[in-house]
Amino acid sequence: MIYQLPPLPYAYDALEPYMSKKTLTVHHDKHHQAYTDGFNKALEQTPEPYKSMKPEEILQSLDKIPEPVRTALKNFGGGYVNHSFFWPLLKKNNGAVPQGDLAKAITSSFKSFDQFKIEFSDAAKKLFGSGWTWLVLDPKTGSLRIMNLPNQESPVSQGLKPLLVLDVWEHAYYLDYENRRAEFIEKWWAVVNWDMVAQHYQEVRKKSA
Repeated sequence: MIYQLPPLPYAYDALEPYMSKKTLTVHHDKHHQAYTDGFNKALEQTPEPYKSMKPEEILQSLDKIPEPVRTALKNFGGGYVNHSFFWPLLKKNNGAVPQGDLAKAITSSFKSFDQFKIEFSDAAKKLFGSGWTWLVLDPKTGSLRIMNLPNQESPVSQGLKPLLVLDVWEHAYYLDYENRRAEFIEKWWAVVNWDMVAQHYQEVRKKSA
């Protein structure tokens, strides 16, 4: 199977002034495209039955896939999947906050939404080098947790269910914020698509029921 770059689900300037048109153009059209191309190339060397699996299923099966293609799939397949998950989680939210079951789950796991924001932002600031900060649901405990993963590693490889993610690779913010990662993280809260996060949460709950 040959994978195509998923189109950006909004205009390139839709997230300004928090993320610029130039940043989204470079991040999506250059970086995400490169991961898509690398993933397709890695699949050419991937044995069956893994080659025919969905991308997320491949990431769940990495420990069964021989090297050197395993590392290529982790890096490029992870980059393809992570970015594809990331883009729909963004929209200008005009100060909206989680509602309903998602809000209750966040409060249950972190005591309050404000405390969750503090802990998530803190984790993103402290992630060394390149990687992603995730909010995931642990199916074993039913609770939410925050985790950092380096480079293009994905929580699905650990059996966890992602709900929200922030890309803290420099290419995600350097054109707008230079080395000011903390400022980028603060502004990012204004473009979290909480409706999409809630949708992921409900889908995970249904599958776990």
